[in-house]
Amino acid sequence: MSKVIYSAIQPSGIMTLGNYIGAVDNWQQMQANEDNKCIFALADLHTITVRQDPKKFHENAMSFYALLMAMGLDPKKSILYFQSHVQEHAYLSWLLNCYTYVGEMNRMTQFKDKSAKHSDNINMGLMDYPVLMAADILLYRTDEVPVGIDQMQHIEIARDIAERVNGIYGDIFTVPKGVLKKVGAKIMSLQDPTQKMSKSDPNPKAVISVLDDDSVIMKKFKSAVTDSETIIKYDAENKPGVSNLLTILSVCENKPIDVLEKEFEGLMYGHLKIRTGEAVCEMLRPMKERYNQLMNDKGYLLQCAKEGAEKAREIARPVLDKFRQAIGYVLI
Repeated sequence: MSKVIYSAIQPSGIMTLGNYIGAVDNWQQMQANEDNKCIFALADLHTITVRQDPKKFHENAMSFYALLMAMGLDPKKSILYFQSHVQEHAYLSWLLNCYTYVGEMNRMTQFKDKSAKHSDNINMGLMDYPVLMAADILLYRTDEVPVGIDQMQHIEIARDIAERVNGIYGDIFTVPKGVLKKVGAKIMSLQDPTQKMSKSDPNPKAVISVLDDDSVIMKKFKSAVTDSETIIKYDAENKPGVSNLLTILSVCENKPIDVLEKEFEGLMYGHLKIRTGEAVCEMLRPMKERYNQLMNDKGYLLQCAKEGAEKAREIARPVLDKFRQAIGYVLI
């Protein structure tokens, strides 16, 4: 049976190697399965929970859309659109607010983390973020949501809300399932491998942007933090830096980690760093070329975004209307 796959990414800051390996590469694999109906969004409504410079926000949104296409998301095979172009997201989010409890939102780990980072702007959007995310997912009767580990709590809230609504009104929403990538679900910082690679990291050496020049990428990998030992093996708890490099290399070369461990027997950490950096450069090279082509044709990008939004609305509107009718609204 065909499955509806839904996921989204915020168009803010930079697209990191962690974003690509942990999310977008997974999306490509799901798109390749003809039994899947894939829907991918630029979550630009979520983005403004943190203050954005309007000019930079606009530029980032276009850049991220082009990046997703350059990375292999095909608007002919998947629905690729801007969240803000489909008004049903905001409408359903309000309705779902009325079926979500304050206590549930207070327990959300990400709200606590973001509040600490943005203490000068603890707005309602930060707290309400998971409800909007639930609306994103439930609008399309989504079966599976490919996410990073840190988003699984949000999927659980979406499931709770869907089950609560269905318990009151019958079969309104599909109860979604979060899906983690087996290898590379979480790429760590190159400078603090106990922390996730994050676009907001103040240390530029810690993060690889998918648009970094090859020389910059190599320099960052050569300075990656490892440990005081000399054995190259996967041990996330005791050797997080080495384990992170092996994970990245495994994805880039499509080789199991145990095979890589054997290949590096007797070699030094420097060999691992250089080979991983070169593998990343090689993986990203065709994507960068396609990205530059797309960014030189903004008209084409906007046309794809418009068509994507129209396809998304065709699916979202009936789901929203079914819920509205169940509640008792007058439909015209």
